Amino acid sequence: MERGTGTTMRDRRSSREARKADWEVRKAEWRAQEKRRKACGEAPDYGRGPMGPPNAFALLPWLLLGMGAISNVIKGETPNPWIGALGLLVFNSLYITLVFRAFDPRAREAASTRWCLAALGAVTCALALAYGGNWLLFFPLWGLATGAVVRGRKLGPVMFVVTGLAGAIAGLDEGWDTLGIAYGTFVSGMVTAAILALSETVKELRETRQELARAAVDQERLRFSRDLHDLLGHTLSVIVVKSEAARRIAPRDMDAALGQVADIESVGRQALTEIREAVTGYREASLATELDRARGALTAAGIEPVVRQSGPPLPPQAAALLGWVVREAATNAIRHSGATTCEIEVRSSAERVRLVITDNGHGVGSVPPGSGLTGLTERLAAAGGTLAGGPAPGPGRGFQVTAELPVEPAEPEDRAAPAAPEDEERR
Repeated sequence: MERGTGTTMRDRRSSREARKADWEVRKAEWRAQEKRRKACGEAPDYGRGPMGPPNAFALLPWLLLGMGAISNVIKGETPNPWIGALGLLVFNSLYITLVFRAFDPRAREAASTRWCLAALGAVTCALALAYGGNWLLFFPLWGLATGAVVRGRKLGPVMFVVTGLAGAIAGLDEGWDTLGIAYGTFVSGMVTAAILALSETVKELRETRQELARAAVDQERLRFSRDLHDLLGHTLSVIVVKSEAARRIAPRDMDAALGQVADIESVGRQALTEIREAVTGYREASLATELDRARGALTAAGIEPVVRQSGPPLPPQAAALLGWVVREAATNAIRHSGATTCEIEVRSSAERVRLVITDNGHGVGSVPPGSGLTGLTERLAAAGGTLAGGPAPGPGRGFQVTAELPVEPAEPEDRAAPAAPEDEERR
């Protein structure tokens, strides 16, 4: 006996330990799943377990209100019990059909569902007129089915008709107890409709939140891809141009070639810093910095830069957007234009700023615009501006990029800052 008792105790202890270990495993799996959902931008898995939103099965227990009528049929207290039993069967069948169709939007709006609801009302009124008593409790069930099926503005008039019929028919049998039947019918329909409408609203809000999270993730991916294209395209072009310059002048002037190599190292280090900033989302292109970089890159490529800037200082957002345009246009001029001169002109006023970049190269070729100008067009459009590229005006060949942006109101300290010299030409 002692050996058997010891074995039983060990089995129980092992069973408890197994259940505890299983619980820990399931908890760890749930936490891992929630972390994955959060990383993917999805909403937490709330309200999908046993306490989730209502469904058709939640409305079936209310059929217990008809137990009194079933008892009357079984005990033989109902005249013509076979007719009563057939009425119960038809009523329950119609009720179950309606509550299941109520949770399918397409089936709920179908004409057959409306006919089922009308048939349920006819059966309810017929049974109540024929038997009274416990059979009057089918009116609240009819009201519940009405609240589940009818939605929106139609619910009020329909519930008024259902409640009126319940009160009128109950008044023939119950007298003052009619108020209880009418009140129960009205409340059951309206409360059911309110709970189901709230449940659908919560579901829509959850789906909307998930969609917004997915859109935010997609937008962040698009931002990073655009920044990476603009950063690497310009940087690699500068590195290639300076490498070619170093190779050409190395046999004649080693010191100048070493200076080009030092510039390549500086450009590479700066590119690493900009890529890190782009990953974290904090990088903003500066117009003044991009103008200086464009001047240096164009000069290294054998293109004479002409930069003109006039008007008041620009707010940071407009300057950052125009900085991206300067970087992309200068990169395209170095890569594709074959130009000898590139003019960059910035004119700003109190309302708008205009950036025009023109080269005297080969003009528009057969290659369609790249993703850089397309992405910049979308960026400027989101800020209320425009970006256009095409053949340069005039008899000569060339390509011109024009960007326009609205200027945001400057802060007081910005207005107090000295204005930039007008028509300043830098080479």
